[in-house]
Amino acid sequence: MSGSLNRSPYPPGRRGAAALGVIAFSCGVILLYWLSILPPPEWLAVSGLLLFLALCRTKSAVTRQLTVLALGLLVGLSWAAWHARSRLSEVLPPEAEGKRLSVSGYLCDIPSPGSFDSLRFSFCVTRWHNLPPVNVPGTRPPELLRLAWYGHAAEGLPGDRLRLEVKLKRPHGNLNPVGFRYEDWLFRKGYRATGSVRSVQSDPTVKCSLHCQYRSAHRSLGDWVRNRFGGTEHFALVSSLLIGHRGFMTQKHWDVLKATGTIHLVAISGLHLGLVALGVGFLCRRLLLTWPARCVNERKGRRIVFVSVVVCCLAYALAAGFTVPTRRALVMVIAGGWLLLLARQSPAWQPFLVALAVVLLLDPFAPLDQGFWLSFAAVAVLIAVFSARLTGAGWLGSLLVAQISVFAGLWPVLEAFGQGQPLVGLVANLISIPWVSLVVMPLLIAGGLITGVLPDAANILGPAFDLVLDLLWRFLSWLARWQLPQISASAEEIVALSMLLVFMVFAPFTGFRLVAVVSALVWLGFSPSSVPQNPRVAQPEIRVWDVGQGLSVLVRHGRQVLVYDTGPAVPGIFSAVESTLLPNLKAEGVQRIDTLVLSHADNDHAGGVSELAEQIEIGRVVAGEIDVMRSRIPDVPTAPCDQETETLGDLTIDHWQGQGASEGNDASCVIRIYHSESGTEWILPGDITSRMESQYLAYLSASGTLRRSGSRVVLAPHHGSKTSSSEAWVQELDPDWVIYAAGYRHRYGHPHPTVTARYRRSGAASLNTACSGSVLMTITDNRLALKEMRNEGPFWISGPGLTRDQCKIP
Repeated sequence: MSGSLNRSPYPPGRRGAAALGVIAFSCGVILLYWLSILPPPEWLAVSGLLLFLALCRTKSAVTRQLTVLALGLLVGLSWAAWHARSRLSEVLPPEAEGKRLSVSGYLCDIPSPGSFDSLRFSFCVTRWHNLPPVNVPGTRPPELLRLAWYGHAAEGLPGDRLRLEVKLKRPHGNLNPVGFRYEDWLFRKGYRATGSVRSVQSDPTVKCSLHCQYRSAHRSLGDWVRNRFGGTEHFALVSSLLIGHRGFMTQKHWDVLKATGTIHLVAISGLHLGLVALGVGFLCRRLLLTWPARCVNERKGRRIVFVSVVVCCLAYALAAGFTVPTRRALVMVIAGGWLLLLARQSPAWQPFLVALAVVLLLDPFAPLDQGFWLSFAAVAVLIAVFSARLTGAGWLGSLLVAQISVFAGLWPVLEAFGQGQPLVGLVANLISIPWVSLVVMPLLIAGGLITGVLPDAANILGPAFDLVLDLLWRFLSWLARWQLPQISASAEEIVALSMLLVFMVFAPFTGFRLVAVVSALVWLGFSPSSVPQNPRVAQPEIRVWDVGQGLSVLVRHGRQVLVYDTGPAVPGIFSAVESTLLPNLKAEGVQRIDTLVLSHADNDHAGGVSELAEQIEIGRVVAGEIDVMRSRIPDVPTAPCDQETETLGDLTIDHWQGQGASEGNDASCVIRIYHSESGTEWILPGDITSRMESQYLAYLSASGTLRRSGSRVVLAPHHGSKTSSSEAWVQELDPDWVIYAAGYRHRYGHPHPTVTARYRRSGAASLNTACSGSVLMTITDNRLALKEMRNEGPFWISGPGLTRDQCKIP
C-alpha cells in the first residue's frame, strides 16, 4: 500500500513537461513587471492560440518541451497582465481630485495612529454617492482607498460600516531611478486613490459580505488583544506577533530591527507559521500514538496530522490578518507539509516549485514585494544546502549552517534592492530566531488561548510576555549600538563572497573550509583601504530629483560631485535623504560629495542634512544660512555663500547671495552652472523672492553673463510661487526651459497659474517634477538633452490614462 501511495500516476515524460510548465508559468508572471508597457490582450490571445495548435501538432519531444515552455510563459504573462489590467481599470476621475466626495463601505484593516496626529486605515468601497461619472470605457471607480483622518489619532471610528466625507487624489509618489516608490506600493496593495477624511458617520445600510465580516472579526480581535494586553510594556511586539498588527510599532522599533536585520521577526511569515505547523504536528502525532493501532493506520494518521496542521495554520493566518506575507507562508507550509507529512517520494525542489507557482497564481502581484524574493531565496538556499550535505550536523550545527547560509544567500538579493546586509544581523538572528521560536511564540500563542478561556489570566501572562520580550529587545538594542565597519564592495564581489560562504558551510573538505575562511578574512579585514572615489562620467550630468514639495539637484562631471539642497524631511516620519538621495547616490556609485550647497535652512531644502553627513563623506558645505547649518552639521567644514567661482570638471559654478537678508527665503544661495563649450547654462535660485531677483539680474548684467550664448535652464524660484518669478525675471532671463520642483496637488498650490503663464508667454518649455519625475540633463554632442523619468517608468506608473500621463502644469 505504501508503494502505491508514493507512486506517481503520471509517467516521467509528463512529469517533466509539467515541471517545465510550472517553471515557465512562474517566469511569465515575473516577466510582466520587467515590461514598460502592458501587453495588449489581443496579442496574448493570438500567441496563445498559435502555441496551443503547435503543441497539438508537434511530435518531436524536444520541440514539444520548448512549446510547453513557451506556452507556460505566455499563460503566466497573460494571467498577471489580466489582473494588472483589471486593477488599473479602477480610476478616480481627474475632475474628482480635491473635491469633497461621499462614500460608503467598511474598514479593510485595523486602524492605526499615524503622523500628524492622524488615524490611518484602508477602506473598502461599496457605494459612491456623488462621484462624477467615469466616461472612459472599461473603467470603474476605485474599490480600495488609503485614508487618513487628521487630528483624530486617539479616537475610535464608530463601527466597521461607515459613510465618509473624503477628499481624494489619484495614486502618486516620487519617481526616481531607485529608492522607495510610493506608487509601486499603492499599486501592489490595490489602492487606487488616497486622501483625507473630513467627516465620519456609521452606515448600517452597508451590506456586509463575507470579507466584511472577516475584517470586522479581525478588528474585534485586535480590540480584544489591546484590552487584555494593552498595558504591557512591549505591547507593540505582542500585537505584531499575535495578530499581525504592526500599527503600534514606533520609529525606534523599526530602527533597531533594521540595524540588526530582524524585521522579519515581526512580520507573520514562514518562521511563525512553520512554528505553528511543527507544534501542531508534534502534538497531533503524540495524541495519535495513544490510540489503538487498529483504529488509525499509518496512512490515515498522516492525513489526520496534515489536515490538523493546515487547519491550525489557516486559523493563525486568519488571526494574523491574512496579509500577503501570511498567505505566501501558508502556501509554502502546505506544500512542504504535503511532502513531509504524507511521505511523498519526490525531489525537495518539487514542493518549492509548486509553492512558487501557487503563490503567483493566487497573487500575481507578489513579485512587486521584496518579501517575496527574500522568502523564496531563503528557502531555496536552505534546500540547496541541506540536500547537498552528506551527514547530519546535530541541532546546533544545523542552526549554524542555516543561519550562515541564509545570511550569505540573501546578501546579493538585499544588495539588488539597494539594502546592505548588516554584519551584526548574523549574530542577532543566531540568537533571536531560536528565542522567538522556542520561547516567545509558544508563550504568546498559549497565553492568548488561555486568556480567551480565562480572561483573568492576562494579569499573570502580561508580565510573562514582557519578561521574554524584554530580554529579546534588550539584546537587539545592544546589538544595534555596535559600530561594525560597513562592507563596501561591488555587486560581483558580493556575489562571489556569498557563494564562497554558502559552499563553505556544506563542503565536506576541511581544507576547503579553511581556505574559504582565510580568503574571506583577508578580503574583509586586510583589503587595501583607499580614499572614497567616485566613478568617472564622461559628459556633464545634472539631475533634478523628484523629492515632492522640496528641492535637491545632483551635478556631476568627471569624478567630481556637487549636491544642491537635500530636499524635505519630517523628523521620525519622512526624509528625502533616506528615501531618495542615499539610494540614488549609491546606485550611481557616488561615495563622496565634494561640495554640498544648502540654499537656506528651510526644511524642504535642507531636511535630513545631518543624516546625509553621517552616511557619506562631504568635502565642504556652502550655506545660505551659515549659523544654522553649522549647528546641524558641526563636523563638516561649512562656509558662507560668498560670490566666488569654482570648477567642477568642465563646468563653471558661480555662487551668489543677495544683500539685506541673513535668514529665510531671500538668504538663499544662488548658483549658476555654465558649460562653456556648448554655451549651456543652469540657474538654481533657491527660494528667492522678486526683491532678490532684481538684485541677481543686476549682478548678471554687471558681470556680462545675462545674455546667453546657448540653452538656458532655470529652476523656478520658490517652486513657482507667485511671490517669485517676476515679469522682469522671466523676460530678462528668457529661459529655454523652466523646471518646477513641486509636490503633486500640494496644499501650497505650486506652481501658481500666473507664474506658469509668464514662462509660457516667454516661450519657455515647462517641466514639473510632480509630472515628470526626476529630470536628467546631459550635454551630448555639445547640445542639451533632457530625459523625464516618467518616460522610463513601469506601465503601472507611466501607462496611458494614469496620473502622470494626464498630469498637466496649470
